[in-house]
Amino acid sequence: MFINFGVKDSILDSDEFRLEETRYNLIHRITGYDGVLNLKSADGRLILTQSPGFNPWLWISGKLVQSIRMDRAREAAEYLKEKDFPGVSAEAEVAEAFAKAYCKARGKLYHTYMILEAYYCPQVVQPQGVPGQPLTAGAEHIGLIAEFMARFVEDAFGRKEEREHFLPHAEEAVRSGIIHLWTIDGVPVSMAAVAHRSKRQARINDVYTPEKYRKHGYASALVAALCEGLLHEGLTPVLYADGSNPDSNKVYRSIGFTGAGTIAELKFE
Repeated sequence: MFINFGVKDSILDSDEFRLEETRYNLIHRITGYDGVLNLKSADGRLILTQSPGFNPWLWISGKLVQSIRMDRAREAAEYLKEKDFPGVSAEAEVAEAFAKAYCKARGKLYHTYMILEAYYCPQVVQPQGVPGQPLTAGAEHIGLIAEFMARFVEDAFGRKEEREHFLPHAEEAVRSGIIHLWTIDGVPVSMAAVAHRSKRQARINDVYTPEKYRKHGYASALVAALCEGLLHEGLTPVLYADGSNPDSNKVYRSIGFTGAGTIAELKFE
């Protein structure tokens, strides 16, 4: 049996979900969007949440034996087979069990689009000898941030978009105070965002350095500075990294991030 739930539901504070909270941190953010689909099982050991147009994220408690977890994934797929999903994001075996059942019911195929490495930072290792300082982005930086966002999407996802497409996103992010820059003599050389704060964690994303400024430790220094501030707030910094990018994973580990497992992003076609 599946039940709708809201952003303040106690399931997001349950002991079993908190054991895997870092890997499934994005669920906290998705549940707060407008028009979202939020479902849980009656026993609180399954969560599926989806923002329209995006993959649903599926958590099934690791306390359940594997065969039952696979059954739960298939049951969720059967229950939701009339929904039009672009894919699914979950632990690899859970994602595949859901995908097989869902695609069989709808006459679709699926493939692995990306493997995300989830990380948390219990203690910061500060980079040494990196010049510059952090700065919270202001209105004067909106155009530059839009350019950084466009180039980040191109690097990470291979999608080419004009800077103008990102201007509204950049303006909103600056207004929200979530965009931070590393500057050298006042010149921004790297960007990162504190995208979302939940009760116990804060997620960092949109880490980007223009090519001409790379290999100098600016992104490391910026993310480390953000982590220090978040830990001071009593929040654990978390982030996701593309598992196919060894450089970014190495950078995050070097400043104190610890792996918390992976999420498989599958796409349906």
